[in-house]
Amino acid sequence: MKLPDLDELLALQADARDIRLRLQSPARARQLGAHRGVQRGRGLEFEEVRPYVAGDDARSIDWRVSARRGRLHTKLFREERERPVWLLVDLQPGMFFGSRLQLKSVLAVRAAALLAWTVAQSGDRVGAVIANGVETVCLPPRARQAGVLPILNALLALQPRAPALPKPQTLGEALRTLQPMVHPGSLVLAISDFASQGAADPSDLIWSTLAAHAECRLFWVTDALERSGLPDGKFRAGLPGRLWPLDGARTRAPWLALWQRRAASLQALGDRLRLSITRIDTDAALAAQLAA
Repeated sequence: MKLPDLDELLALQADARDIRLRLQSPARARQLGAHRGVQRGRGLEFEEVRPYVAGDDARSIDWRVSARRGRLHTKLFREERERPVWLLVDLQPGMFFGSRLQLKSVLAVRAAALLAWTVAQSGDRVGAVIANGVETVCLPPRARQAGVLPILNALLALQPRAPALPKPQTLGEALRTLQPMVHPGSLVLAISDFASQGAADPSDLIWSTLAAHAECRLFWVTDALERSGLPDGKFRAGLPGRLWPLDGARTRAPWLALWQRRAASLQALGDRLRLSITRIDTDAALAAQLAA
């Protein structure tokens, strides 16, 4: 199965034009500094003219209005600020799996690239924490292509390239790296199969902390075989050199019970913390899923 390359991830820039994140504080223009700040001062957008008071910046005096009214007046501006957006990308070895159109890891890489382009085109700064169970890369938010291109290179470098033992704790480790860097008002876009959900997961506390001062969106990477279990028949599964016999009919019930526990745990987390959850599947084209 073909893994993504840089040319493919660069081409996703065109698909990003059809994606809207529908942020709680939506961008008003596709340019740098597209989110309106709350305090007044010197900035990009003119707000009003009012009489000068002691302490006002002399550089903001509107001399034409002052001359016309015979009294000093000063211009007020409302600052516009770009919103920092963090991609949290889980590329642990267990993501090297897929029964349909693409591997889960491939879908995660493509989703992260597409969202990075979407963020950059909306005028925000995009950064990323990307982890594969061996290495964790942290890239601070930057605007435009300066923010996107390092993320694309890191995604390609850290994507799994062969089957290996899953490391479901990878997402929790990445969360701990990200937590101290997320400032109030940020947006966190997490892409994972959330394999650790359904068990005692200490990362729930970190999600609670993040959700208290930042907007968090979860993109849940799934595969049809995970959701339905093995069909009837005899199979061998595992890693090269470590294969186990499986009976589809006998394993389906416990398999589905584990899946349902993960799904219920993730949904409960989303409901409790008001996190948006978007499921993206390996059996469908990514751009169509996100555009919908």
